[in-house]
Amino acid sequence: MSARESEMGRRDGSFEREPARRVFASELRECRYQFKDGEDEKSPTFVLLPTGERSNRIFLVGTLTEKTRQGEQNIFYRGRVIDPTGTFFIMAGSYQPEAMQQMAKIETPAFVAVTGKPNLYQKPDGSYLVSVRVESVTVVDKETRDIWLLDTSARTLDRIDALTSGMTPDIIKAKEQYPTLDVVTHRRMVYDALAQIKI
Repeated sequence: MSARESEMGRRDGSFEREPARRVFASELRECRYQFKDGEDEKSPTFVLLPTGERSNRIFLVGTLTEKTRQGEQNIFYRGRVIDPTGTFFIMAGSYQPEAMQQMAKIETPAFVAVTGKPNLYQKPDGSYLVSVRVESVTVVDKETRDIWLLDTSARTLDRIDALTSGMTPDIIKAKEQYPTLDVVTHRRMVYDALAQIKI
């Protein structure tokens, strides 16, 4: 979509979706800050990634290793998707009927591509849990997983570079919220993930 089309979309009040960020499980798991962008109830909610970019939607690819169906009246599915850096916790319920039906049909283990919204929960002990509310989930092949790994590695390294050199409002906020972020560890995580690709 061009900038002009995007401006027109905003002006005529039509709904425009946020881009789905590519992010590794280990970075998403470190999220501790969630915020709304705007005052009205339809304003989008974002998590702030430790590398300094806001994310309302994410796109992930990994191995769905397990899924469970829960509830009687309000049925929903929970699942674990593993990438080379860790685990994503995903869920789909009655508010996402299409995603729920897709999850119901998938046999584990399987490579899956998931688009969804990250949600941050603070547990009673003060620790945080990030889960992804699924918008869509489809079975993919290993080649798709490898392309996602390459793409997500490049995007993560770009964010790390921007974090070390830039001063956008989101980067400033990330430095406040994640003062102990170790850039070297994040770079190593990316290179370890890339090592999973067999050429």
